[in-house]
Amino acid sequence: MIADRTLIPQVYIIGVGPGDPDLLTVKGQRIIATADTILYADSLIPDRILQHARPDAEIIKTSDRTLEQIVSVILDRVKSGLTIARLHSGDLSLYSAISEQIHALKAANITVELIPGISAYQAAAATLQVELTVPEIVQTIILTRPTGRASSVPPAEDLASLAAHQSSLCLYLAAKHVETAQAKLLCHYPPETPVAICFRVGWEDERILVVPLTEMAAVTTREQLVRTTMYIISPALAQIDGNSADSTPTRSRLYHPQHQHLFRSTSDLE
Repeated sequence: MIADRTLIPQVYIIGVGPGDPDLLTVKGQRIIATADTILYADSLIPDRILQHARPDAEIIKTSDRTLEQIVSVILDRVKSGLTIARLHSGDLSLYSAISEQIHALKAANITVELIPGISAYQAAAATLQVELTVPEIVQTIILTRPTGRASSVPPAEDLASLAAHQSSLCLYLAAKHVETAQAKLLCHYPPETPVAICFRVGWEDERILVVPLTEMAAVTTREQLVRTTMYIISPALAQIDGNSADSTPTRSRLYHPQHQHLFRSTSDLE
């Protein structure tokens, strides 16, 4: 099904990134700056994301509201002809609980547009100055989470099973289950595999600690990192600051002088 771009959205659902207002997309920032009503998940989004909102915009916090209450507010404002911006942390494609909101809004014949955002793993990798897909070391990124109170992970996606790939694995919503997660990861990753413990990425009190996999749970507990913590488990992290066992970083063929491709002629290689 192809979306009808001729319809004017009544509601914008925006992924606002991990917390840094400078990581908003230009389109997301523009919608926030013009919206009549802004609903945002205040437990996951810092207030500074709203710095570009209109002074007269209606700001509604949603951390203590149910889906039905949120949709009721949106329906009421849409009937008044207002433009609505619904803000979610990170990117909408990851653990955002937007499916049921979209279904409810479309059932009420409300036109919705989604605007993607930066995810915490991307922002963390940028802070660490690391590429998570390094040639000949790791070429796959897995984004996952453990089973929690609000969501159950299918058996085929159990963490121990995913760890068997030894890929760059980004583990969300796992701080409360970190000891179990560490044990499952150690079933396949070497004990010395680097883990980036990423706390409140993009917030003003952001903290990122890189430790061996065997210290993942202990450091999390010691530092009291209970909520808003993500883990990146990856052999690629060993190349941070040239700390890999091989002092020469692995090089991609893409920009190698001996690599010929569509946009580089043979004469360029001579």
